[in-house]
Amino acid sequence: MHSRINVFFLLLVIIFSVNTVFASEQKEGEKFDAGKLIVGHIADAHEWHLWGHTVLHLPVIIYSQDKGFSVFSSAHFEEGDGTYDGYKMNGHEIAACNPNGTINEEATKKVWDFSITKNVLSLFFGVTILLVMMISVARKYTRNANVPPKGLQSWIEPIIIFVVDDVIKPGIGEKHYRRFVPFLLSAFFFILINNMLGQIPIFPGGANLTGNVACTLSLAVIVFIIQMANTKKYYWKHIFAMPGVPGWVLPLITFIEVLGIFLKPFVLMVRLFANMLAGHMVILSFISLIFIFGELNQWLGWGVSVLSIGFSVFVSMLELLVAFIQAYVFTLLASIYFGMALEEDHHAKEEHA
Repeated sequence: MHSRINVFFLLLVIIFSVNTVFASEQKEGEKFDAGKLIVGHIADAHEWHLWGHTVLHLPVIIYSQDKGFSVFSSAHFEEGDGTYDGYKMNGHEIAACNPNGTINEEATKKVWDFSITKNVLSLFFGVTILLVMMISVARKYTRNANVPPKGLQSWIEPIIIFVVDDVIKPGIGEKHYRRFVPFLLSAFFFILINNMLGQIPIFPGGANLTGNVACTLSLAVIVFIIQMANTKKYYWKHIFAMPGVPGWVLPLITFIEVLGIFLKPFVLMVRLFANMLAGHMVILSFISLIFIFGELNQWLGWGVSVLSIGFSVFVSMLELLVAFIQAYVFTLLASIYFGMALEEDHHAKEEHA
């Protein structure tokens, strides 16, 4: 019974989101553009479509070397000729413009955008959820140390134990794993929460934070910095003078190993970014089919909608699993990279023994 209610609720949410997606992009008399719709919803934006034509306009914070800081609402770009205070929207980016409204390329190069965009606001939501969740669980542990976990604590504790015992500890090793647990657990739950928020089609969900390369790049760079800050002598010896490799092959192997240092964070970035982006694109593509066929024939659109919504439900359920898997894989790979940096010379230990 509960499973039927959950599926029914999911169908209602998807149908509501279809209406929201379509209404937010489609103007009266305008032909439906699937590409514009998909790109518009997976890209970052200076406003957040809530439902229909209702939009949450976000603050624009711009610094220009010529004019200094400017702070105003993104709603001003929808008034008049679309320009405000010498700026205008150029796609999803803000550009400096001339008095006649044309874009000033030279002035645009001097503009830095610090705006609270949709992804930034979603980041704040995700961090708030993470802090509230973890602080409340931690307080329950300190107040009731000998009481069996219940409520949210009973859900979080098995996940933490699984990540620490089956992911972090095997990847890094018994000796060093403890000091990396705070960061790796934070990264795991941060990715998981924001992946889940991305699956909710209505506010405050629906943003594509973990499907944005800037977010995954930042996480990968942090992992890279931590790895490099904790490397031991044997790690670099393995890179530049791999034991047991013939001298004539060593330059090639060294080049590959040095390249691998930078490929590892790149893999972290692309894996998370590509998987989460692809899920959003597939769902939006199925939804777009309804309106593409609907423009050809109304009844054909209704017929296709049954298949499209069915596939959207299936992909949405699959994306819930992918949301957890990607958080797990990111944490696993980061743990392995840290473990590689901390690896000791086992051959030297054996000879010394």
